[in-house]
Amino acid sequence: MPPPSWGVTDVEPPPTIDRLIHAAMGRFTGSISPASLALAYTDWMLHLAQSPGKWQRLAEKAVRKAARFSLYAARASSERQVEPCITPLPQDRRFRNEGWQHWPFNLIHQGFLLNQQWWHNVTTGIGGVSPHHEQVVSFVSRQLLDTISPVNFIATNPEVLDATVRENGVNLVRGLMNFFQDWERHLAGKPPAGTENFMPGSEVAVTPGQVVYRNRLIELIQYAPSTGEVFAEPILIVPAWIMKYYILDLSPHNSLVKYLVDQGHTVFMISWHNPTEQDRDLDMEDYLRLGVLEALNAVRAIVPDQKINAAGYCIGGTLLAMAAAYLAQIGDERLNSITLLAAQTDFSEAGELTLFIDDSQLNYLEDIMWNQGFLDNRQMAGAFQLLRSHDLIWSLIVQQYLVGGRQTYTDLMAWNADATRMPYRMHSEYLHRLFLKNDLFAGRYKVNGRTIALGDIRAPIFAVATETDHVAPWKSVYKINLIAAPDVTFLLTSGGHNAGIVSQPGHTGRHYRIAHRRARTNYMDAEQWYLSNPSIDGSWWPAWAEWLEQRASGRTAPPAMGATSRGYPPLTEAPGSYVLER
Repeated sequence: MPPPSWGVTDVEPPPTIDRLIHAAMGRFTGSISPASLALAYTDWMLHLAQSPGKWQRLAEKAVRKAARFSLYAARASSERQVEPCITPLPQDRRFRNEGWQHWPFNLIHQGFLLNQQWWHNVTTGIGGVSPHHEQVVSFVSRQLLDTISPVNFIATNPEVLDATVRENGVNLVRGLMNFFQDWERHLAGKPPAGTENFMPGSEVAVTPGQVVYRNRLIELIQYAPSTGEVFAEPILIVPAWIMKYYILDLSPHNSLVKYLVDQGHTVFMISWHNPTEQDRDLDMEDYLRLGVLEALNAVRAIVPDQKINAAGYCIGGTLLAMAAAYLAQIGDERLNSITLLAAQTDFSEAGELTLFIDDSQLNYLEDIMWNQGFLDNRQMAGAFQLLRSHDLIWSLIVQQYLVGGRQTYTDLMAWNADATRMPYRMHSEYLHRLFLKNDLFAGRYKVNGRTIALGDIRAPIFAVATETDHVAPWKSVYKINLIAAPDVTFLLTSGGHNAGIVSQPGHTGRHYRIAHRRARTNYMDAEQWYLSNPSIDGSWWPAWAEWLEQRASGRTAPPAMGATSRGYPPLTEAPGSYVLER
């Protein structure tokens, strides 16, 4: 099939030889476009070259930092407690060990932080450089500096040195064994060691239920009731297909599905097929039609004459918003409410992932996917790991290969390692039409030939964002409030993209803010909203449960599992087969 154009008519279809070359290059560049990096660095260097005033400021900063460091070094050589000349950023936990406060490691890490800060000054604040190119140059430069961090070397890391002396080097032998074991598992395509302790259907994804519908893209799970009566309106959850659904059904103590069932809800869950090369031409409309709309039809057949509370997580929430807009366009009023969990509908400020989104990068990535038929889970994982390289790359290398330890996997960590693939055509469309062009929010997105608009949605919306989300930043999620038509309840909870959603009652240290906005009332910007709504201690789950109960029409006897007479017989026990696909 010809490559997707997404409305671009002035670009010739790329020759096969070009695509094959790009795909081969991608194996050596980590799927990062060399042309995209070259454009960013050229933009930065040309503008820096003609900014002598910036040179002067950088020279002055370098002299001041050298003077600060010299004074610190002199005092540190004669005093036990010395105020540092620079402190790490709050999210930088590399130098928290007490060993970094003693000579000479205090000098080593202070010098590194000053150098890192100076290079940030070099790569930012230059007039004329496009914001995207500035972000790319700053990000790449920070990644390069992280490779030479003193944390990463035996001689300059007091924790590693202490372990090496204490164990007579046995830690390094263990680290080497860990390295070879991980290398072998990587080459064999096996998941990381420790994830075998959290298998779907055994330790995680154990809430009782039945698969009641299956097509080439989804299995639909209906969970068994645990209460004598249930709310009349069922819940359909649309998870992201970039991940396995069971982040919402982890262990029994932190399963959102189990919590909802125990509250008296009839819960349905979509479990997505893990696509292969044969699924390369599935597109976003296929995910909408075979996924959300087919699942809604099944739920309607099993629980007839009732509206549906639909919830979507991450990209699943984006797809649900598209489905809701489409249903509103055709006059279908089957949705009772819409819940969006860490889901964006406006991608104009979509966070750090936009570092990897521009025309050059997407053209390069599209050729890689064209060659494979999909975007591999390792390629996606690499992008997410780079966004938090301190925690997800370098700290693991140090702990596992230098200290010789092994991280203890939790259910959430094991789920995170159980990644999926993305079909070529769907992912190309998603990146071009949503991330790059923002067609959905701008009212240019078409479904089944109809242009859909989020403003047509009338069902009330409950939107959840998380404070430290680097995938769907909360201020981006907050833009759902720019939709004029429906009532919107916006909730901001502590935590990140995953851990903020998996926030069961009793989880220590959790808090949230919540506010309700009636339709056709004045908009409040994100910063003012944050200041206007106090923090509430505890999990956000009960607040959502209360919101759902307020919109329920009452309680009734639980529905049967499936509806055989309507073509939806129970097929197999939950969690089904698609979740086990590797």
